[in-house]
Amino acid sequence: MSPQWMFRPMFLRKIVLLPFAAALLLGTTAFATASDHERRFFEQIEGGWTGPGEIVAGKYKGTKFVCNFAGATPEDRVGMSLDGGCRVGVFNQDMSARVERSKSGFSGTFQDGASGKGLDVIGGSVKGQSAVFAIHRKALTGAMRAQLSDKNTMNVTISVHVDEDLVPVIGMTLKRVDAKTVSALTGE
Repeated sequence: MSPQWMFRPMFLRKIVLLPFAAALLLGTTAFATASDHERRFFEQIEGGWTGPGEIVAGKYKGTKFVCNFAGATPEDRVGMSLDGGCRVGVFNQDMSARVERSKSGFSGTFQDGASGKGLDVIGGSVKGQSAVFAIHRKALTGAMRAQLSDKNTMNVTISVHVDEDLVPVIGMTLKRVDAKTVSALTGE
């Protein structure tokens, strides 16, 4: 049985689920307009990631969770997918996200998208070591930012529009937990 905080209020539930896939959220189709920089950014997110997060605003402010994700990039497209889940106490929630680069920009889904119980990615950009994606579900709009602070650390922030302000709601710090980390530590 799932905890009540994950199902109420509807606004917060969508925000709680978004970053877990998000961070979240990536898979894409390559076109001539997709840059090599975007491809390199997404390739850096391949592999296993784990780490804590916290709801930093709203009714459930202070709620802490831990997530585990597997990042992958398709061979013939620019973008990424993240699959895994997050845990609050003894409760687990599966998470998935896809983002694609098309001729018109980035698009994708978190869980089953806004037509289901998830969210849609409706735009975005990759600059330096960060990707920022616009998120949408009915009247809810906001942004997800994923920043690689180093090759083994990714910070994810989910923010939503409240009136005219973009307010941070969820923050996560994920650490790499795969062979790339092991080889870096052993010098292989």
